[in-house]
Amino acid sequence: MDATVTISDERPTTGLWNDPALPASDRARALLDAMTTAEKIAQLGSSWPGHDAGGDVAPMQDTFRGAESFEDAIVDGLGHLTRVFGTAPLAPETGRERLAALQEQVVAANRFGIPAIAHEECLTGLNAWQATVYPTPLAWAATFHPGLVHEMAAAIGSDMAAVGVHQGLAPVVDVARDYRWGRVEETLGEDPYLVSELGLAYVRGLQSAGVVATLKHFAGYSASRAARNHAPAVLGPRELADVVLVPFEKAVVKGRAGSVMNAYNDIDGVPCGADESLLTGLLRERWGFEGTVVSDYWAIAFLASLHHVAADVPDAAVAALRAGIDVELPHTTAYGQALVDHGVPMGLLDRAVLRVLTQKAELGLLDPGWSPRQYTAPAHFDSPRNRSIARALAEESVVLLDNAADLLPLTGVRSVAVIGPAADDARCLFGCYSFPNHVLPHHPGTPMGVAAPTVLDALRGEFPGTVVHHEAGCPVTGDDRGGIEAAVAAAAVADVTVLVVGDRSGLFGHGSSGEGCDVGDLSLPGVQDELVEAVLGAARRSVLVVVSGRPYAIGRHARAADATVQAFFPGEEGAAAIAGVLSGRINPSGRLPVQIPGDTAGQPGTYLAPPLALKSDGVSNIDPTPAFPFGHGLAYTTFGIADVHADETAVPVDATITVRATVTNTGARAGTCVPQLYLTDPVASVTRPVRQLIGFTRAELAAGEARTVEFQVHADMSSFTGRDLRRRVEPGRVVLTVAQSAGDPGLSVEVELHGATRVVDHTRTMTTAVAILPG
Repeated sequence: MDATVTISDERPTTGLWNDPALPASDRARALLDAMTTAEKIAQLGSSWPGHDAGGDVAPMQDTFRGAESFEDAIVDGLGHLTRVFGTAPLAPETGRERLAALQEQVVAANRFGIPAIAHEECLTGLNAWQATVYPTPLAWAATFHPGLVHEMAAAIGSDMAAVGVHQGLAPVVDVARDYRWGRVEETLGEDPYLVSELGLAYVRGLQSAGVVATLKHFAGYSASRAARNHAPAVLGPRELADVVLVPFEKAVVKGRAGSVMNAYNDIDGVPCGADESLLTGLLRERWGFEGTVVSDYWAIAFLASLHHVAADVPDAAVAALRAGIDVELPHTTAYGQALVDHGVPMGLLDRAVLRVLTQKAELGLLDPGWSPRQYTAPAHFDSPRNRSIARALAEESVVLLDNAADLLPLTGVRSVAVIGPAADDARCLFGCYSFPNHVLPHHPGTPMGVAAPTVLDALRGEFPGTVVHHEAGCPVTGDDRGGIEAAVAAAAVADVTVLVVGDRSGLFGHGSSGEGCDVGDLSLPGVQDELVEAVLGAARRSVLVVVSGRPYAIGRHARAADATVQAFFPGEEGAAAIAGVLSGRINPSGRLPVQIPGDTAGQPGTYLAPPLALKSDGVSNIDPTPAFPFGHGLAYTTFGIADVHADETAVPVDATITVRATVTNTGARAGTCVPQLYLTDPVASVTRPVRQLIGFTRAELAAGEARTVEFQVHADMSSFTGRDLRRRVEPGRVVLTVAQSAGDPGLSVEVELHGATRVVDHTRTMTTAVAILPG
């Protein structure tokens, strides 16, 4: 369409792009047609004002210091404003005012008055000072509760929208493949179905508040060789399609996610940031993605400096734009005039600019009434609403791994020894993308900004009449054993010892978990294994509590303890949740989104594996059987599964199978059962997982209560990528098992799929509908 432009001596220049009644795509096209080349290029860049003073919060940040000033960056416009809140400690009103002032500069610097899209990290809540620190994604996954994740994301989005932030860099929908990788804490676990359901819930929740969700990291990032950050991904085409891509596909096709961020890694020699078949062929042409692709921080320059697939940064810029990256984050280093100087086709430039302008129109940033002063910061980023959601997530995420001695819940205890380096450190409750762990280490002396009791604090509050003695024993990392003797002495005289060990998250080697904090094996960090062995050997009765960002090989410790509890960085309300589980105030309902390895700390693996990847007597001397399987979790009651049946046991390859099971609370206390539906394909044209999760729910049951759980399973849920690399539903027998974990035999029903092999695509059914019926 032709652009109608009104030009005057006063800014801004107005036109059809300002008409909210027109479709966003038409408005964007009109504006694009009115722009000069320099103005177009400006929309593909970004600026990170103040990042030089914020400390290293992104990989190799020092390498790119000294990029152009903010004033220079906004000449002719700006695509994105980077992390105004998430760079330094700013109170809500101060941050809102700073963002508004920066936006006023951006608007004044370009003749169309176009503001920038402001983005922030939001993986454990808005990454801002004084903002709620929610549990880390691995803890969300332990809830098996998509509805609660949606509620959390909507709350995060409403806080972001209230202060003028338009895009959040979450969720991470990478499927955990190697527990040694530092960013396992950011994932939603090791099962693609669980990851996709919870990732979809987060996308829908965040975008319900008008904030664009950004899927990370596309693709294969979590499958890096030897679990090293940024290392090449070791992936075959079927693992890529059937495990890694599944959550991205669902979030794009079903959730209409507004943005995707490329991964740093390469797959089979092709960096994702320069992979046209991935970013354009698959993402846009096959899946129909209509949003923007943003670069991970400095990923475009990395094509030259780290991957060596480009001669220099301008060459990398052309390769990235051609592949399909629309916006360079966090600072314009590559996407400048060099794009034109290096002969990038104008069609490629226009393609990216049109996507950015369309998104700005959709966000209301081209509307005539938009103003950077229209936002009002909330009085508190850590509101009672937020804390209530954080509390619910924390309480539902704590996993009771073992209670064989029936020590828990603790009652009538006169003295408790609280031992361990994670017991009296609130930062051991937070993930690496929480503001206290991500930014505050660069601002010593600054208060944390949120109330976050430690586990020690919470236990003293939970057991007010009990004598509580604390000994750290050792630090989280390092080889200081000086406190172990005192810890052993304290444990020897206490009625009960609560041993709290695990991680303290950080960045780029400054933590035992987190981005760039990869490990060589799954032993507890530092000398904590020695502390655990010594203390458990001396304690009269003991509870082992692991607060961590990844699963550790604690099999032998769990056998020595009377009870074992796992919490994955449960956030600011996490200590109270842990204490509540120990006291019995909370009946635990968390389930493992990753396995807990046994005694083989150097042999990580996930449950989603074909037969030869599991224990094979006579084949290998290494037993990969976990100490606790995927989906496992106990409660202070017991549950039974009975009467598993299908309405039909022979159906066409395009039919829906109805599977029902009776779940019963067989104990004396109300609790939450988490029935899980697994699929087994006994004979297929390629090797298939022994078990694969395809459905789950949470059922609140009173003591003695029975309910019927109904799973509507479309045959598409059995699909996989065949030898021809096309997704297919094959005829033949499938086994559907309702169980309480991947390691629970459960009860099964066999169904025969008949007919010809069906080829399916992104339009297939991707979710098993679940309903809880009267018993």
